Amino acid sequence: MSEARSTETVVRVAGAKVSFGAVRALDGVTLSIRPGECVGLVGHNGAGKSTIVNVINGGLAPHEGAVIFGSGETSAQGIKAARDNGIRCVFQELSLCPNLTVVENTRVMHRSLSGWGWRKRGADIISRKLDEIFPGHGIESGEHVGNLSIAERQMVEIATTFCEIGQPLRLVILDEPTSSLDARLAGQLLSYVRKFVASGGSIIFISHILSEILGIADRIVVMKDGRVVAERPAAEFTEHSLIEAMGSVVKEKRAAKPATARADAAPILSAPAIHGRGLPFAARKGEIIGFAGLGGHGQTDMLVRLYESRSGNWLRPGNPEVMFVAGDRSVNGVFPLWSILKNMSIAILPDLTKSGLLDEKREAALGQSWRQRIEIRTPDMENPILSLSGGNQQKVLFARALASRAPVILMDDPMRGVDIGTKQEVYGILRAEADQGRTFIWYSTEMDEVCLCDRVYVFNNGAIVAELQGEAISEENILAASFKEAAA
Repeated sequence: MSEARSTETVVRVAGAKVSFGAVRALDGVTLSIRPGECVGLVGHNGAGKSTIVNVINGGLAPHEGAVIFGSGETSAQGIKAARDNGIRCVFQELSLCPNLTVVENTRVMHRSLSGWGWRKRGADIISRKLDEIFPGHGIESGEHVGNLSIAERQMVEIATTFCEIGQPLRLVILDEPTSSLDARLAGQLLSYVRKFVASGGSIIFISHILSEILGIADRIVVMKDGRVVAERPAAEFTEHSLIEAMGSVVKEKRAAKPATARADAAPILSAPAIHGRGLPFAARKGEIIGFAGLGGHGQTDMLVRLYESRSGNWLRPGNPEVMFVAGDRSVNGVFPLWSILKNMSIAILPDLTKSGLLDEKREAALGQSWRQRIEIRTPDMENPILSLSGGNQQKVLFARALASRAPVILMDDPMRGVDIGTKQEVYGILRAEADQGRTFIWYSTEMDEVCLCDRVYVFNNGAIVAELQGEAISEENILAASFKEAAA
């Protein structure tokens, strides 16, 4: 970053305070973003990251303090003021319209894309931007967004945000932009971010994947309980010191525990080779099994197939055989009009009823137990589920599954947007539950998580192409297997 740029600011937040009832979301936050820098923003779920993002992008006016764009002497507020000053945001909870096509969503974001022939011009613009950021993406501009995978939707939202149509582009806020992307796609995005910053653009990069933050950021800002608790150049942090600054206890990464089940033990869940290609699938009692490979190659389809094989009955059994933790929580996870407690207890109502009536005291006690166990950041479990940050909503989905008596838990990239402290606690819970005989089948786009599993199935083109276990589970072996062709 040049000396001239270092004294200039794209946006400055001065003493921002925001409260939601008794909850102080921001407590006097001051933050400046300069041209040509990538600022990493980290903190646990509920630390205030989403709130400061909404203050900067104009979606939320601070109750105290000011937001000043550029060299302006007075503060300007609102989404229009932010956009006029070149500020855009890629949200963790994607904002695309599923009933519209890719190019139609591009027009929704860019109003100046109008007039005769806008569709053709828009298709050319968004296709070129997708090619620039994600070469080989395979996404058609005329495809309806609702037909795309969550990774493809994330790619479209990122590309749409980076399009320059009519308005300047000075600052892009990326909120968990790689949460649904595999390692290859995440690498493509990070490479583009570096080019954008080198050209003078600014980035606020929010991620719970600390290696990404340390590798991409010039400066790191750590938030806790609505305050900035640390701010210094990224080179002065390590993953260890960053976790400590966030207020977590640093724990050693555990190696995958050898599976306690014998190789010849009868599987409790299995599936044949898909369309006669590749390897069959089998899971045994007490195993943690990982699904890996490039995103969109059949991992989620297999999870759904396994779930339907044990739950495809309208009459729900009192003791479910499987539970499912969805990664795309906005579509398949939360009930948006319900409370936090109701979202958690819906899966275990048979255990909370007596003579057909819900025991509300037992329900409330169970909710408080899980609130404390995995630290759901809310003062009241009766609050709406959408009052929680994305990561805290994901914790509720974990609690919903783990509080059940199901012997098998299926998890579709469940750690999206979950902070490092909670991840460590969940890893411990999974291992303890597996030691008691519960089986977990886990698709993750994060290589560190896959390497915690007892066995790993690697997918390519909709089929299982490799089975790894023990010391063979490594990033190198998984990536190598991801490009293998399935045997007939």
